[in-house]
Amino acid sequence: MPDTSAFVPKLVTTLRHYSREQFVRDVIAGVIVGVVALPLSIAFAIASGVTPDRGLYTAIVAGFVVSALGGSRVQIGGPTGAFVVIVYGIVQQYGVGGLTIATLMAGVLLIGFGLARLGTTIRFIPHPLITGFTAGIAVIIATGEVKDALGLQMGAVPAEFIERFKVFAQHAHTVNGAATAVCVASVIIIALWPRVSRRVPGPLIALIATTVAARILHWDVETIGSRFGTLAAQLPHPVMPHLALADVSRLVRPAFTIALLGSIESLLSAVVSDGMIGGRHRSNMELVAQGVANIASPLFGGIPATGAIARTATNIKNGGRTPVAGMMHAVTVLLITLFFGRWAALIPMATLAGILLVVAYQMSEWRVFRAELSSPRSDVIVLVSTFVLTVLVDLTVAIEVGMVLAAFLFMHRMASLANVSHVTSEVLDDDGGDDLVSTPPVPPGVEVYEINGPFFFGAAETFKDTLARVAGKPRVLILRMRRVPAIDATGLHALTDVVHRSRRDGTLVLVSEVQPQPLQALNRSILINEIGEENLCPTLEAALARAREEVELRRLFDSSGKRGAVA
Repeated sequence: MPDTSAFVPKLVTTLRHYSREQFVRDVIAGVIVGVVALPLSIAFAIASGVTPDRGLYTAIVAGFVVSALGGSRVQIGGPTGAFVVIVYGIVQQYGVGGLTIATLMAGVLLIGFGLARLGTTIRFIPHPLITGFTAGIAVIIATGEVKDALGLQMGAVPAEFIERFKVFAQHAHTVNGAATAVCVASVIIIALWPRVSRRVPGPLIALIATTVAARILHWDVETIGSRFGTLAAQLPHPVMPHLALADVSRLVRPAFTIALLGSIESLLSAVVSDGMIGGRHRSNMELVAQGVANIASPLFGGIPATGAIARTATNIKNGGRTPVAGMMHAVTVLLITLFFGRWAALIPMATLAGILLVVAYQMSEWRVFRAELSSPRSDVIVLVSTFVLTVLVDLTVAIEVGMVLAAFLFMHRMASLANVSHVTSEVLDDDGGDDLVSTPPVPPGVEVYEINGPFFFGAAETFKDTLARVAGKPRVLILRMRRVPAIDATGLHALTDVVHRSRRDGTLVLVSEVQPQPLQALNRSILINEIGEENLCPTLEAALARAREEVELRRLFDSSGKRGAVA
């Protein structure tokens, strides 16, 4: 029976038992998260290659939609560091217009993911792959901030990783000491401020302190205003971009990357928040909400959005327990934009660089990365490959290759779990212990083989190779399948090949102790007609009894044939 609550927003659920005390806590948490989101939204937008106001629009529009429609009680949506790399690449290749179309397409894909109930499936993406591309993103963000952190007098930061360092080296003589000091001061304040207060966010203190210091001391540092001009103190009207078929076709890959990355980040954040509050989110509703948010955001000039783990954790630590807190966070960012947006022009670019360097460090999770290097070799291959491809090639390629590589390694691992053993004279007991017990007497001319483990396509070749080495041409071949929990189409095809080859050799194939899923698959396939229902035996004893009948019939047939020949 389908779950009727799967597509009900958590806002609807929580408001049924809402109190004034919780409303006050949600408002306080929302205001604090909104203050935290302000500098991060500006910094992520600039690092993504777009104007700072687009980051604010994303936090306002997408943040409100994610909370109002989402499947998590405490999720905070908005621009995140995970999107910086992919957004920057799209802007460089397709422009802001291309980014808008790609984000709209990603929103549609995310809604499709949710309606197709893929929320639980996406959460099974291998952890080494997530760690690899997250660490790679952190490295790219950090290197992308070198220009502003050092105040280098140069053009745009190149998208290619290696090329960045060549350009940095060429302009090393233009280092601005004041900008470097501002960046270092920002990092130190953010690192040390939690010792003073955990309720007031460190990035906000760093932003205010360095901006005031640079203004009072008349430091010659580049600011948001000197690079982008004064921020508009208003929310733009929604505008539908012109969609051409050619634009849609060439933006399919970027859109899919945004959708996949957004779904992974949002569900990962929701899982983390569940652990912090002891709740349970609705993954498919969360994907639908993320999709609607990524449709609404670009219409108002925003960029891709997803669940923000750090801001969600801040929301929880400050008492937020319902989506009202997330909606209040969006309202707070809107009010700050409307009434104080013009003051953002005074913020030094080096301050934002310092904030992003701290974000990159936290994203890297280098201790987790280092620990996973001691994991099984297959996991290390996925981890390192995804990391290197993210840094040196492209995040889209990294995710695609990482997923395919993880799938192949999983297939190899599953194939290694399955085996076919010759058990004509002895078998393991039914409890799976180590003591060997004798089987019932096996008639001459009968061979018994046992298949162990899932019989998927990875194990099919091993199965055929093993049975190809069956000594001679037995009169009866018994395949024991008591430890085969599942079988796929390739496994069925391998069984069919064995039945056909055995029939040509005059060998009868009996199958015993078939589990429910393989039995259902057999009954649905043409293989059941090839084997014959009378040759499907519920127990090994029944299979041996059937084999004795066949051997005896063939013995009588052979002896009668010989008597006829003598006569």
